[in-house]
Amino acid sequence: MPIEPIRYVTKVDLTKPGDAQPQVHNRWHPDVPFTETITPGETVKIECLDWTGNQIGNNDTADDLRNVDLTRIHYLSGPFNIETAEPGDVLIVEIKDVQPLERQPWGYSGIFHKKNGGGFLDKFYPECAKAIFDFEGIHTTSRHIPHVKFTGLIHPGIMGTAPSQEILNEWNKREKFIKDECQHLHETSVANLPDELNAHGGSAEGDLLAKIAKEGSRTIPGRPENGGNCDIKNLSRGSKCYFPVYVPGAKFSIGDLHFSQGDGEISFCGAIEMAGVITIQTKVVKGGMKMLNLKSPLFIPGDVQNHYGPSRYLTFEGFSVDETGEQKFLDATVAYRQSCIRVIEYLRRFGYNDYQIYLLLSTAPIEGHMAGIVDVPNACTTIGVPMDIFDFDISPDKSMEILAAGGDITQDMGNCALVSNYDHPVVYEYNEGLMNGLNLK
Repeated sequence: MPIEPIRYVTKVDLTKPGDAQPQVHNRWHPDVPFTETITPGETVKIECLDWTGNQIGNNDTADDLRNVDLTRIHYLSGPFNIETAEPGDVLIVEIKDVQPLERQPWGYSGIFHKKNGGGFLDKFYPECAKAIFDFEGIHTTSRHIPHVKFTGLIHPGIMGTAPSQEILNEWNKREKFIKDECQHLHETSVANLPDELNAHGGSAEGDLLAKIAKEGSRTIPGRPENGGNCDIKNLSRGSKCYFPVYVPGAKFSIGDLHFSQGDGEISFCGAIEMAGVITIQTKVVKGGMKMLNLKSPLFIPGDVQNHYGPSRYLTFEGFSVDETGEQKFLDATVAYRQSCIRVIEYLRRFGYNDYQIYLLLSTAPIEGHMAGIVDVPNACTTIGVPMDIFDFDISPDKSMEILAAGGDITQDMGNCALVSNYDHPVVYEYNEGLMNGLNLK
């Protein structure tokens, strides 16, 4: 008997903006219309746009990233009608494969300007930069970050089922509370509330589109009820995902595919973002939410992982004492930021500039861990950098050997793509370990 080809339930157009394509959407709402129906047990292929919907090009300037419109993200494929799924069920999604589109074998990573989204280290690096990565089978390299090559662990950054109207209302209520109570404490946005500007409800039109635009929650944060934008780098081929179902048909959506990502997706546009195709198989367990007491998605990562030897990671610690020496109480965010800073300080000695290392932290398969949260007052985090992704030896022993002999460990590392329309030249400044990084004078 001939084997039937796997059915595509979504195809995307790389020449049109996301909001011109009705098979994708960029808001969570229970009324976004179904795109296709998937039968449980059926294996299907889903093409996905990059998260910005074709706003970023393969070039050597960061101008497009500097001007990216963040009201137009993320563009998710779906939502899909999963036959038989009803509220209270569990939707199991098994990832069979994830690949870049053959017609676009490249991706990108970027650092947003502090005034347009920022990033985890925008206090130190407020400007915009970008790196293009070329895909070579399972590996990737970048002309903007030389002497590095690593294996991609391709995965979707966003997967989730649609919220019910009650859950949607709760999301918007609690995120508005955070915005009202905490925005004055932060320079960048603490929550992205519903925004009618550039809201895309798939094939919705007229009053329905207006309703989705007015009420729909942004796709930017992950949320406990449905998962969403969780950016879990280990959910690659072979992974099994368990999602609560809140609306008839589940309305499952997926997108924001990454070729590779470090733990934390540190620069915000931090993974290697790409257009791609994901192959999935679904199953519905009736009444599964009650059986599992499931309040948030569960995941079982597949056995396709990066295999950099445990002894080949160079690991950097960070503690909840910030760069000014101010003591924080068990603040894991401060600690992880300090782990990042330690990596940047170390790798810049080889000739990389700080923005290149920042991008590398976001894209390479670094291992970020919570080492300790019990020893008051200091939370401790670690970042492990796989030494074998470099084509030269970055080990402390080798560095000290060369320097002790009077040698030089720096190399020509080029530069990442920078914004071209500055009035003043870019100047690098290093100030005794404080992360001034790439300043504009």
